[in-house]
Formats: sequence, structure tokens, C-alpha cells
Amino acid sequence: MSRSAPRATPPTEPAEAPAQQGDPVSYEAARDELADVVGRLEAGGLSLEESLTLWERGEHLAAVCTRLLAGARSRVEDVLARAEAADED
Repeated sequence: MSRSAPRATPPTEPAEAPAQQGDPVSYEAARDELADVVGRLEAGGLSLEESLTLWERGEHLAAVCTRLLAGARSRVEDVLARAEAADED
């Protein structure tokens, strides 16, 4: 009997990224660090442990970017809603 590896299913919602010491303070800084992580992983030549550590950091940075973008989206929606309400008055 042949065993197949279980398939990982992607989460439907991105995991909330709790702030960690040393986290980038801006979306741009998180995005740039994430791009660096991806570049280092794509370049190869790393040990398995180094690759896993970078992968975990990349996942965290992606979640940080998602959180920061969600906050920005919420701010834009709030401003648009206030402007729309003002136009109706």
C-alpha cells in the first residue's frame, strides 16, 4: 500500500503577525526585508537550517505586510466614508 504525503492547505485568512522586537516599523521596510529574504532563498547555497530560518522570517514579514496594508486600507475606507457622509449633508 502506497502512502501519499498529506497536502498542506493554505489558510484562508493570513495569520496575524504579532509584533516582535526588531520588526520593521513601516510597510516599505518590511517589504524590502521580505524581498531580501526571497532573494537569499532563491540564490541557494544555504544550509537547511538557514533556509528554514529565512523561510520563517519571510512568512512573518509577509504577515506584517498584510497587517500594515489592512490598516492602511481601513484608514482609506474611513476617510472615504467620512467624505461621502459630508457630501450627503
